[in-house]
Parts: sequence; structure tokens; C-alpha cells
Amino acid sequence: MREKTRLAIMFADIAGSTKLYEQFGDTKAREVTSRCIELLTAITEVHQGKVVKTIGDEVMCTFNTADSAAEAAIQMQEDVTNNAHALGAALRIRIGFHFGEVIREMERQRVDVFGDAVNTAARMAAQAKADQIITTGETLGMLDPDIAEDSRPVITTTVKGKAKPLEIFEITWGEEDDLTVMGGMPSSIDCAPKTASMVVSNGASRIELGPNNANLTLGRGQQSDLRVLDNMASRLHCRLEFKRDRFVVVDQSTNGTYVITEQGEVFLVHRDEHQLLGKGVIGLGQKVNPGDEMAVAFEVLD
Repeated sequence: MREKTRLAIMFADIAGSTKLYEQFGDTKAREVTSRCIELLTAITEVHQGKVVKTIGDEVMCTFNTADSAAEAAIQMQEDVTNNAHALGAALRIRIGFHFGEVIREMERQRVDVFGDAVNTAARMAAQAKADQIITTGETLGMLDPDIAEDSRPVITTTVKGKAKPLEIFEITWGEEDDLTVMGGMPSSIDCAPKTASMVVSNGASRIELGPNNANLTLGRGQQSDLRVLDNMASRLHCRLEFKRDRFVVVDQSTNGTYVITEQGEVFLVHRDEHQLLGKGVIGLGQKVNPGDEMAVAFEVLD
């Protein structure tokens, strides 16, 4: 059975989980990850939410209201931070959520959700860094003022499929002294150099990034701005960002992102970011050569 409804969709995942396996080995890292997912699941249920699915170190859940999602997100951050001993390691999580219309599909005991709101929530999670809760300006406007006042603008950017630029906000949590002062940064990145641009291409697709189009997601999933149909690529594999005066690739994948420069240098980026300079190609999950079908070419223009 399928039905249209309005829900808050949230994605929460463990930041830097790959390093856990390197530090503790497969068995303990899996135990730590499982405890964290169990904690996130319990918090979801406390706030009348429902877990749709868990994927490795990530949980996808829904809430009936934006307030419930925000309150759950704040508790998730606080409890993960304060329960390092019980979890078995000091973990950090990142969270993104968005409220909107979805298609809810129910089959026997299984429930799944689809639609633009789900894709937007996934984009918010892709924007989030460790310890952050990221949401849209639209969702922020639905929150109780007591929650909304603890927020700050992150960026205003264009998103594929959206007629208007998307305002992105961070909901702050924890002690005020622990928060980074933003220094009056505006919600838009119009203060960045206007001449900076980078051209990204794959096959017939060609996209230019810069102050007015500051974010691009790459992956094999339909929610990606630029799809690369490679089995080695994750659904939301990485994103390219314009950060004031430079371009970076931010990896969020299973297999890592390869950056190969025009000079032949090879950089593996895994759950980290790397500055893009000059010309080169990007491989999603594997090394590529210029001209390969799966290669994403980039050129940073002066």
C-alpha cells in the first residue's frame, strides 16, 4: 500500500567510522557501531519517531513533526557525546533532516519512504560535519521558536531540481561556550570572489561551480546531482564544494574518492576532504584515467 503524507525525514551517521575499524579491528568496531545505532534507535522511539532502515553506520528515521525530529537530533548528539564509556569509544555523529511530502510504502511489516523530501534530507546529511545538525530554512520555519532560535545560517546554495536557492541552517546544541563563533558570516556566500569557478564534466554532462552554484553531489543514486553508474560508487558518494576561495571534494563513501591530477599525482580521499587545484579527474571508488567512461573531469579556472 502506498500513501502520500508529510513527515520529517532524518539521516544520522557516525562520522569517521572507517577509522574505528583501523583503530579497534573489525569485531570491536562493529560492536561499537551497533551500540551507537541501538542508542540512536532508542532515542528515535522516545520522540515518537520510526526507524525506516539502518545502513551500516547510518540510521534513517521519520517523525510526525519537525519539532520531534529536532529534539531527537539534539538528544542524539548529547547522548552520543556523553556516553563514550557505554558505547566503548568516543564517537561523533552528523545529522541532517527535512520536513516535507513523501510517499510512504507499507508492505507487510516493512515500511519505506520516497520522494523529494527524502532526497533533500539526504542532502542535508551530506552537508553535515561531525557534531552538526543540519536542516533547511523551510524546516527551520516550522520549528518552535525556542528551538529555532538556537540556529545559525550555513550557506545558501542552488540544488538540482529546486527552482529557488536552498537556505541551509545548523541547529546548535551543547554549551554555548563550546560553539564556534561565526564572526557574522552571512547566510549567502556572495562575499566570495566572483571570478572563482570550476567546470566539472562526465560524458555529456557539464556543470560549473562557483559563488552562485556552490555544491554538487556525485554518486550512482538518483538523488545525486551528477550520476556515475559505477558499482564501486556509493549512492551519495561525495560532494564538491566552493568554500569562499577554494574548491574541495568531500568524501562520504564506502570505497573512497580518488583525485588524479594532470601531473599524474594520485590522492585517495576517504571520509575527509581534499582541495582541488588545476585540472584532473575524479574516480568514485576506484582509480580512473582521463577519458574513462566513469571519470569525472574537473578544471579550476582562475
